[in-house]
Amino acid sequence: MRTKIFLLGGLIILIVASVVLKQVFIIVDEREQVIVTQFGEYIRTITNSGYAFKSPFLHSAIRFDRRILVSDAPQAEYLSQDKKRLVADPVTRWRIVDPLKFFKTVRDESGARARLDDLVFSELRSEVASHTFATVIGTKREAIMDNVAKSVRTKASEFGIEVVDVRIKRADLPKEVQLSVFQRMQAEREREAKRYRSEGEEEANKLRSQTDKERTIVLADAEQNAQKLRGEGDATASRIYAEAYGKDPEFYRFVRSLQSYELFLGKRSTLLLSADSPLFRYLGGPRLEGDKTAPGATPVSKR
Repeated sequence: MRTKIFLLGGLIILIVASVVLKQVFIIVDEREQVIVTQFGEYIRTITNSGYAFKSPFLHSAIRFDRRILVSDAPQAEYLSQDKKRLVADPVTRWRIVDPLKFFKTVRDESGARARLDDLVFSELRSEVASHTFATVIGTKREAIMDNVAKSVRTKASEFGIEVVDVRIKRADLPKEVQLSVFQRMQAEREREAKRYRSEGEEEANKLRSQTDKERTIVLADAEQNAQKLRGEGDATASRIYAEAYGKDPEFYRFVRSLQSYELFLGKRSTLLLSADSPLFRYLGGPRLEGDKTAPGATPVSKR
């Protein structure tokens, strides 16, 4: 029985001791910072981790996170300088640097996030309104967000908050506008394609015209050279014929007659000529000097 009483007494002592120690000591985690109040009145701020003393049952410890916190604001619409609607969802990283001021102005983290979201929305709206849509989503986006973070950092210091950074997770057009924008982009690309095709066709026509011109010139020069060569050939042939005729006229006439026979007489040709036709004067008997026809010539039928 005594043992049970001792155990019960020991348990009671431990409980009382733990309650008293909890009221006497404040355990501060390295991730926390604490302000001590007495009946709502500020006493002191504890920023170092470890144990700290306080008056039991009189002092209260209010803990705040000392790590970098994140405020993810909901999507909102902004209007750019060129009157285009932009949907963006900013993200703010911040920390509590003055717990007392933080507690007096915003009380807790939810109040701080609400204030920060309002500040970011206001500054981002002002910054986007001074830039075009292409600039906001283009190369100057980082500079724009740096300006927003700088402005928000200055105003948030009134709440005991240090803003580390402000960024946009996504910046895009509203869904009801995206389709019309895509259609306009497609129309612009089609116009560009038509322009390139027309320029290519124009250049091709120029090349064809130039090629046809050069072809005509080459053919004309070739025809001219051919005519010249034919004329020279005919002149040479005439000269040779004349020289041959001057040397032996009778032999020349004989050769020309044979050439004529070869040209107009085929294998199945039939000619009916008079007895004194000069065409076959060399096919009859021996020709006398001064005779126009060969003696003894008779009509010839050739088949």
